[in-house]
Amino acid sequence: MTNSIHAIIFDLGNVLIGWDAHLLYKEYFPNRESVDHFLEEVGFLEWNAKQDAGRPFAEGVEELSNKFPHHAELIQAYDTHWEKSITEPYSESVEIVRALKDAGWALYLLSNFSLEKYKLIEPKHSFLGWFKDKIISGEHGTVKPEEKIFHILIERIGYKPENCLFIDDSLPNIETAQRLGFKTIYFNSPTQLKTQLLNFGIKGIQP
Repeated sequence: MTNSIHAIIFDLGNVLIGWDAHLLYKEYFPNRESVDHFLEEVGFLEWNAKQDAGRPFAEGVEELSNKFPHHAELIQAYDTHWEKSITEPYSESVEIVRALKDAGWALYLLSNFSLEKYKLIEPKHSFLGWFKDKIISGEHGTVKPEEKIFHILIERIGYKPENCLFIDDSLPNIETAQRLGFKTIYFNSPTQLKTQLLNFGIKGIQP
């Protein structure tokens, strides 16, 4: 099966680096349930997706703060202290990327990420330089699982979907990729990822 795979595409958040708004907001609330209530009240995930799609954080913060003025400080905190929502890289996942790089694979990144926030972390993580190209949603005004960003990826990297292996932790993203003809791995852990790569016969991965 590996003979038909020429490129491997990784998601970033919760595949290579952890992201969880609870990590930041736990400093402001007594328990996880209180954080969940706040996030649900303000529609955090839908709001944050607009930053991933390219809306400037300052604009997003102003809009949501006007809608929920009693939470303005908490909303601003996500912009000011955003990096607290990010974990250290997943070392086992990074080692898999290293092995693939050393084996000569063409590696790409396709991530839902605010471009302004991505620029904060890229200089801090050398492994991000191992990817031949990085398609960051905030640069293109569209996010996974929309098909548009996958078409941007295909045009940028020059490979047909059937010759690409796409790795992501979001089922809707995986389903879009499959519909477009990508081979896929639905990520849930580095150990599972390694097993699936072995199942695909990917060179450079050791049992």
